[in-house]
Amino acid sequence: MKTPVQAFFDPATWTISYVVYDQAGGHAAIIDPVLDYDPKSGRTRTTSAQQLVDFIREQKLTVDWILETHAHADHLSAAAWLKQQLGGKTAIGDQIGKVQASFSRIFNLEPGFACDGSQFDHLFAAGEAFSIGTLTARALYVPGHTPADMAYHIGDAVFVGDTLFMPDVGSARCDFPGGDAAALYHSAQHLLSLPDDTRLFMCHDYPPEGRAAQWESTVGEQRARNIHLNERVGEHEFIAMRQQRDAGLAMPVLILPSVQINIRAGEMPPKDTNGVAYLKIPLNLL
Repeated sequence: MKTPVQAFFDPATWTISYVVYDQAGGHAAIIDPVLDYDPKSGRTRTTSAQQLVDFIREQKLTVDWILETHAHADHLSAAAWLKQQLGGKTAIGDQIGKVQASFSRIFNLEPGFACDGSQFDHLFAAGEAFSIGTLTARALYVPGHTPADMAYHIGDAVFVGDTLFMPDVGSARCDFPGGDAAALYHSAQHLLSLPDDTRLFMCHDYPPEGRAAQWESTVGEQRARNIHLNERVGEHEFIAMRQQRDAGLAMPVLILPSVQINIRAGEMPPKDTNGVAYLKIPLNLL
């Protein structure tokens, strides 16, 4: 029986957020929610996140979890706002402190900023089991894109974050602080060792010209057709490809604002003496 999953695609950031839920018991988890951000004005909006709220209320669901696969560099998280609206516990992998430490130095964050993940309600250990109503779930540690990535195996579905993309797009970059192409290769092998009919849900899609955005695949499809990680690609070949490819990639448009928010579980930085919160732009550093 398929686990009920509702996807929400944000064309501005090519991000897919999800609501996965226990239809019989009425419990749900939100995965990788987007807070809209205008980089020209610095204004945030909750238009995308409101779609999740509307769906959850229409379905009369109770939110148990707001899950982040990692500290995203391409969109701001709406986790804090959604928690205010719907409740639920924010959660991420227990290695998030490594990412916080790296970016705390880059942004020279306030002395009181804790690099221990305490901004989140729960930190998942590798392999940790949890539940969403009657749904059984497990947190899978899949480092490589960052040192703290988690995938979430819920029923027959796995939410892979930025570990895998659709087969014709391939895999995620590994050149952010703490990224590691060898680790990503082994994380992908972990996911691709699951049964062939396991459904895989992507966090992003960057479709080639002529293809509409997609976000659902299967282990069998990825093993056969993923252009970077199919079963014919070995570790050394993958690492060489990933390193060469990453060297030519530009930084994500929203990396500077998004990381500062996302390592805080979606909360804004502390307000300045004038009552306004500010984001920092490090010059000539990244």
